[in-house]
Amino acid sequence: MFFQQVVNGLTIGSMYALVAIGYTMVFGVLKLVNFSHGSVFMVGAYLTLQLSIALGGHFFLAAALSLLLTGVLGVAIDRCALRRLREKKADRITALISTLGVATILDNGVMIAFGSETKAFPNVLQLGKFTIGGTVVSWVQIIILLLALVLMGAMSIVVYRTKMGRAMRATSQNADAAKLMGINVNYVVAFTFFVGSLLASVAGTMYGMYYEAIDPLMGSVISMKTFACVVLGGVGVLPGAMLGGLLIGVVEAVGASYISSGYRDAIAFAILILVLVLRPQGILGKKVADKI
Repeated sequence: MFFQQVVNGLTIGSMYALVAIGYTMVFGVLKLVNFSHGSVFMVGAYLTLQLSIALGGHFFLAAALSLLLTGVLGVAIDRCALRRLREKKADRITALISTLGVATILDNGVMIAFGSETKAFPNVLQLGKFTIGGTVVSWVQIIILLLALVLMGAMSIVVYRTKMGRAMRATSQNADAAKLMGINVNYVVAFTFFVGSLLASVAGTMYGMYYEAIDPLMGSVISMKTFACVVLGGVGVLPGAMLGGLLIGVVEAVGASYISSGYRDAIAFAILILVLVLRPQGILGKKVADKI
């Protein structure tokens, strides 16, 4: 039972981690908690579903188009809701409230367009299961975990080994100085939102396949849980986002099994409070200060 819950926790934790990476990338560049990110996660799942229906069941083509459209949505959020505030040097709390407004618009927009009821989501990766020492593992779980690790590695390469990554870190440290050095800060921020939203769309699609259902409010719960993941791993630290997602996924699954499933959502927030009290910088925050 324990190892079964660990496997389940690693699966859901992988999806948390992908959303958390987008959170931490935006925070690393703008020092802003983007509370619309969970809604982008939800929109990505709905786009995949609706495009799959429109394209006659071509799921992977629909998923690819969803990634692109969700990335563009992320850029639009920055352009319409945040760039003007950034240019006016508005307080960060103002930008945070703006992202909350965007989240509300997206959530209600999806409910108006597609209804508020839960919708069935196709699982096109039903490749069977196998057993290891009494623990049942599906190939979908393996694929989700491996995909999350691959994307985490790819993002680490982008941030720490490329010219764009250097521009992102420079913008994070001092946006005005970055401008003086010839860096197009608005382009860097737009790129960050594009990539973060793309990852959220991947997570939303995987979430839909794993649970075989989606609903318009799933982004609000995921948003708060992944924020807890970011805080646990270390705000602004990419490996910390991955670690935090996996840890919270495992603790949540094990706790729901051995305590009560009714406490599933409360566990992540309990961890968030403990981390803020005992180690505010997170598990990896001290080692990688001022980096994304």
